[in-house]
Amino acid sequence: MNEEIQKVLEEKVNPALAGHFGGAVLVSLENGVATVKMTGACATCPSVRYTLEDFVKGVVMENCAGVSDVVLDNSVSDELIETARSMMSGGRL
Repeated sequence: MNEEIQKVLEEKVNPALAGHFGGAVLVSLENGVATVKMTGACATCPSVRYTLEDFVKGVVMENCAGVSDVVLDNSVSDELIETARSMMSGGRL
């Protein structure tokens, strides 16, 4: 099922999001809930939740039987946290 979702993201979702310099990748699938991380400009867009709810979720659920929901992974990478810590402590990058 993971491969099916990733294929839908790559073939149907990402070409549309590329027009906005963004994309989407599958992070996990548990109990029918697909967790998706937005990439590129979509990752920092204030409308990311609307994009997920209004577009990504519909495309994935329409094309992938067994997916009951699509949710946004809005976690921050360890690398970004370390960069912020360094900046806040006066360190150089």
